[in-house]
Amino acid sequence: MYRWRSLSSEERDELVAWRQCLQRPLHSPHHLESGKRHYMITASCFEHVAHIGHSVARMNTFAQMWLDVLCQPGSRVVAWVLLPNHYHAVISAEEILPLLASLGRLHGRASFQWNGEEQSRGRQVWCKAVETVMKSPEHYWASLNYIHHNPVKHRYVRKWEDWPWSSATDFLSDMGRNEARHLWETYPIDRYGQGWDDPEL
Repeated sequence: MYRWRSLSSEERDELVAWRQCLQRPLHSPHHLESGKRHYMITASCFEHVAHIGHSVARMNTFAQMWLDVLCQPGSRVVAWVLLPNHYHAVISAEEILPLLASLGRLHGRASFQWNGEEQSRGRQVWCKAVETVMKSPEHYWASLNYIHHNPVKHRYVRKWEDWPWSSATDFLSDMGRNEARHLWETYPIDRYGQGWDDPEL
């Protein structure tokens, strides 16, 4: 959505034509069913407004509900981070479409509750969740680094483990700091995402 705003009208026309050629929906993510694989799941609040971060209590409550959805039968959470206006998770799942549908229902329930609490009925709270298949070990490990570094990137904290809504502390405990540092240096995030969503891949 945010890249779209920076495109010229000609570039937008080309992108729409490309999506039509591939028979992909024009205004929502393209979802592919597959066997058990690793996925990066991302969703953000509409216009990146910090609806999740309205309060610490809301962050805590939503984190638990979100993780419960991600941990449904047939899926396993590998890494996760929840920020005031978006979230990321790497999961292992047998089927991605039922999980995305469950996330959509969670977004609907949260929107209804939050809009009621803030007297904002009809307000759009979420953009749809998007999944990306992990295409290589490099993609996988860079994704874990990206997730755990996200609160630092957005300047909420200075260290991974200082952010309470993340799997970073468990990751550092399981991996050990030396191995985590090695993975950080081996799979950097400065070029994260470049080329991974090319249609040829």
